[in-house]
Amino acid sequence: MIKPSPMIQCHAESYMQTLPSQISQLNDIVAKHWGIHELRPLQQPAMCSVLEGRDSLVVMPTGGGKSLCFQAPAVLRGDTTVVISPLISLMKDQVDGLIASGIAAIALNSSQTPEERFRHEKDILNGKIRLLFVSPERLVQTDMQDLLRKIDVRTFAIDEAHCISHWGHDFRPEYRQMRMLKTMFPKASVHAYTATATEQVRTDIIQQLGLKDPEILVGNFDRANLSYRIISRRGGVLKQVQSVIDRHKKEGGIIYCIRRAEVDELTKDLKAAGIKAMAYHAGLTAQERSKTQEAFSEEHCDVVVATVAFGMGIDRSNVRYVLHTAMPKSLEAYQQETGRAGRDGLEAECVLLHSGADVFTWKAIMQKAAADQNQGQYQDNDMSYLETAYEHLHLMDRYCRGAACRHSLLVQHFGQTYDKDNCGACDICLGETVEVEGALVIAQKILSCVARLKEKYGIGYVAAVLRGENSQEIRDRGGHSLSTYGLLKEYHVNDLRDWMYQLISQEVLVQENVEYGYGRTVPILKLNGGSWNVMRGERTNIRLLKPAERKKGERAKLSKAETGSWDGVDRDLFESMRELRRQLADERRVPPYIIFPDSTLRELARIRPSSLERMRMVSGIGDSKLRDLGQTFLDIVLSHCKETGLSLDA
Repeated sequence: MIKPSPMIQCHAESYMQTLPSQISQLNDIVAKHWGIHELRPLQQPAMCSVLEGRDSLVVMPTGGGKSLCFQAPAVLRGDTTVVISPLISLMKDQVDGLIASGIAAIALNSSQTPEERFRHEKDILNGKIRLLFVSPERLVQTDMQDLLRKIDVRTFAIDEAHCISHWGHDFRPEYRQMRMLKTMFPKASVHAYTATATEQVRTDIIQQLGLKDPEILVGNFDRANLSYRIISRRGGVLKQVQSVIDRHKKEGGIIYCIRRAEVDELTKDLKAAGIKAMAYHAGLTAQERSKTQEAFSEEHCDVVVATVAFGMGIDRSNVRYVLHTAMPKSLEAYQQETGRAGRDGLEAECVLLHSGADVFTWKAIMQKAAADQNQGQYQDNDMSYLETAYEHLHLMDRYCRGAACRHSLLVQHFGQTYDKDNCGACDICLGETVEVEGALVIAQKILSCVARLKEKYGIGYVAAVLRGENSQEIRDRGGHSLSTYGLLKEYHVNDLRDWMYQLISQEVLVQENVEYGYGRTVPILKLNGGSWNVMRGERTNIRLLKPAERKKGERAKLSKAETGSWDGVDRDLFESMRELRRQLADERRVPPYIIFPDSTLRELARIRPSSLERMRMVSGIGDSKLRDLGQTFLDIVLSHCKETGLSLDA
């Protein structure tokens, strides 16, 4: 019997009305097909909403098991559940996974031949299919609606439901068409699933879909298996990027850049350094993008350098790191993008290389996009959009500069509380940043220099004056004659730049774009009331941070998840099974995680079962996979233990 995990947040408890016999049957189905012996938070109430035919909105973090919430009830109900999914690649991966688990599933899409579509439609009409995957565009076609009426569809599941909301970070106009489901299929229940949705987005999803008295289930937004690090970006990013890749050799990772040109340049530099990296962005051909996506999913390439165009269709569960070379445009985007790491529940690292210039880069991109859309003229709705986008941007920037636990700040943004004093999985809690001694005095010197420069210069020139640099520019402008010249000469220029940005985030310094003719703007430092309060000593709660010093060769501290995930695992056996998995995946033309996820392989390498019966106890091995793959993996376990003298059934 599966033990249900406790709910995190449930706005109704109708799942208690589900017959005990149905819950027992659900447990048996999940164990039989997926080999799962303990449900994650909210999965059982979400499944019961489907069985009862009650509309629902389910918000769970990436890797929280949303798909199981509509897949398991579909098997129990015995009819066809229609799943609306945005990408063909995403549908294919889910269908492959379901078939491997012994469940009848298909996708109808534009890549199929007429013969294939005819065969699939025949199976649907004959009641052989439990899960049917379609895109929003196909769902609104008349022939598709006629087909669904013929089989009297009673359950619709909408994946990536945040795409329907203007307030979401990944709005897709075609998702607005989903509002017709409640009208065209009045007897059907509609269930929306997403990983990232603030309360505003959740309300919008419910309104746009016309959900009737929906069950609202909101899981814990914290991803305890992820470690978050915000690192100051200094100079070229190549060295900083390589240091992260070096920590994760032979492991999958995604590196995000803001612009396509940055993707191409970094990919080229990594290849020159001997790292097999592939690029992905909207400027490449569909064939080139598909090649990168397939290579990454099939584990023939472990490093992808991409814009945010890469991600939604990627279902690889063992991404061990996500690296942002610059700040994302919102906390929602950050949560979604970092959420692609560690979907298997094992440890993963999220590194963000941050600079104060990121805000201005994003603002320029947003302004250009709004202007281009209306031939250079801003409309009222554009200004409203820009104001909302700027608000998201500044919240993201504040998060990057914060001196509090990263896990705590993320959870609070999504309206939840974090009850741990120390997460043990972020740069702040791991002691990788330290407070600067004499922060108030340093702040006063910086602000005083801005004042003496008549608020006419940017960060670079202010830093040069404070460090006492002897350049022609400083002499020409008289910076060497100021009383603040050289006051902070003992500090590195990068430290001074970081601290000025930190003062901006604490709202005691302002950076404004000033026009200098020909449409050129320059960011200039300005003072405000808070600046004078600091200089007069009326405000003293100024905090400045810098990276903690490490001894030469010392590595970053391990998070709690990293220190415990390999306990008892024989790494050589794990690698042998990983290679076997890749071979089998290539033969069957499916992603390796469809065979078994890393979490199952690690558990096999930890327990080292002596029989198929013992192997069946490992999470992730259901009846179908045990019959199909069990003996093959058992043989490699038995052979390895015989050669090494390791005990079985540890």
